Amino acid sequence: MAFGLSGTCMIPEGTRYFLPPEARQRRELLERLAGLLYGWGYEPVELPSLEIYDPQHTLAERAFKLVDKTGEVLALRSEFTTAVAGLLRSNGRLVSGQPVRMQYAGTLWLREANAELGRSREFSQVGAELVGVSSPQADAEVLELAWEALQLIGFPEAKIEVGLPALVRDLLDATGLPEEKKERLRQAIHRKNSPELESLLKDYLVHPSLQKALLALPDLYGGREVLEEARRLPLSGKAQADLDWLEAVLALLPEVPLLLDLGRARLLTFYTGLNFQAYTPDFGLPLLGGGRYDGALLPYAAGFALGLERVMEALRLPLSEVPPEVLALDRALARKLRSEGKRVELAWTANLRDLKEYALEKGIRWLAVEGRLEPIG
Repeated sequence: MAFGLSGTCMIPEGTRYFLPPEARQRRELLERLAGLLYGWGYEPVELPSLEIYDPQHTLAERAFKLVDKTGEVLALRSEFTTAVAGLLRSNGRLVSGQPVRMQYAGTLWLREANAELGRSREFSQVGAELVGVSSPQADAEVLELAWEALQLIGFPEAKIEVGLPALVRDLLDATGLPEEKKERLRQAIHRKNSPELESLLKDYLVHPSLQKALLALPDLYGGREVLEEARRLPLSGKAQADLDWLEAVLALLPEVPLLLDLGRARLLTFYTGLNFQAYTPDFGLPLLGGGRYDGALLPYAAGFALGLERVMEALRLPLSEVPPEVLALDRALARKLRSEGKRVELAWTANLRDLKEYALEKGIRWLAVEGRLEPIG
């Protein structure tokens, strides 16, 4: 995918055109995903592209800011979860103890994009949010739906890696260390840098039993047997409860191939339960990601988002245009054929030679003329 380069083309850096057939393929993927989510009970919502600028937003420093005629500072939408939360809080859709299922799709903008986004500053996401309830059943639903989405769009070999930030956070909290030191430990765990982690734990005089548990986290990666390995560690009551929750989720998904990564330690202040990302062979970036974030924006919420451009790159779909089936001089016959599901172009001239040359070049097989179809070629 090519990106616009400043000074060399008519579009800003980090944006791009989508031409046929790629634009059609994008629309088809969006339609298929929307149908899947709707079939699971997720109602579509549409959200404004312009938002009131919030300096406390996690992406505030990377957002595009605008000033309207009143002087109010606005921002282009940089992520969807906050916008969905705002919609629910302002429209009275939340009923205690009852689920609300919503799906969204659209464009996001970032003034400064990170390497994971491939330098894009304008990109598209499709996502689903299950709000209002918090249970292993709800988490299993979100995971299974993410898996179904991957299967639907052509990733039968995709792997979903499931982390448990709650476990990492609870173990770090049990050390009683100040936030700065816990953050250094978190980074070492997430990078799976065991030597650094061991050195920090000794320097910080962490209790030996906690040292053992924290040092084990980077290696707790693999199939469902990882859960049993974690059970054998000296864990706090809260950490044991985290594993109980994860075990209950896994029990509901016996047919979904999941990998556990209990050393995943990203966004601990946002994700309150499990989180996950999906990968496919030969493509190094995650196709989708999500998890449970109770209390971060809403009392109870879980969901996931899928990057459309990233999916298109990973699919490597052949970029060949599918020609219309018919070129029509007869407009009445053209309407009839379209009603039958055929794709029909209208002739722009009565010159049969020009029409046949054009049809042969484009791959159109039939000419509709005077109430009949004539083969071209």
